[in-house]
Amino acid sequence: MSSELSALFIRELRIARRIGGSGSMGVAFFLTLVAITPFAVGPDPNLLARIGPAMLWISALLASLLGLDRLFQADAEDGSLDLLHLSQVPLELAVLVKCAAHWATAGLPLVLAAPLLGLMLQQDGAALLGVVASLAVGSPALTLIGSIGAAATVTVRRGGLLMALLVLPLAIPVLIFGVSAANAAAGGTVPFLTPFAILGAITLVALALCPFAAAAALRQL
Repeated sequence: MSSELSALFIRELRIARRIGGSGSMGVAFFLTLVAITPFAVGPDPNLLARIGPAMLWISALLASLLGLDRLFQADAEDGSLDLLHLSQVPLELAVLVKCAAHWATAGLPLVLAAPLLGLMLQQDGAALLGVVASLAVGSPALTLIGSIGAAATVTVRRGGLLMALLVLPLAIPVLIFGVSAANAAAGGTVPFLTPFAILGAITLVALALCPFAAAAALRQL
């Protein structure tokens, strides 16, 4: 079974690279949102430093939605989803592997780009470290939660907007504690470990529940 899961993971990476990689598109979108922030709120360095962690997290959340609608849709179109249903590999594990591959190609580039973009928002070293750590722990939860929306809208043509409407409310706790952890690292009144530990717990809960929810939605097709 492990060889089948490894083959599925490698297949997803190859598809992402052949398509052009949602990672580069997500980073470009991430960069655009961060770059226009000073034009919207003004170039005040103190203001940018104060709102920087929140802007980085909101930008990462929106960028992570790009390409999620294709997580299962391409498989449904070419028949691969039927093969996953018939495979001896549990569908929940297949969903988990696809989420891992999607995060590696779309979520991880956002985490790696965050320090560079944080400099544009006047973030110091401690704040950058907090943003990167919180994104590294919280962004997998965004992908896992997004898999539920992607599975629920897999038969809906151009269902990206519907998927976003389904996913964004569920992602609010991740956003709240991700921003809280980043702000705490930048010198907030709350100890960094408190929101960071809750963020990690949310990711673990998403890891335990979301593949089952997404697989259940796919079985209803």
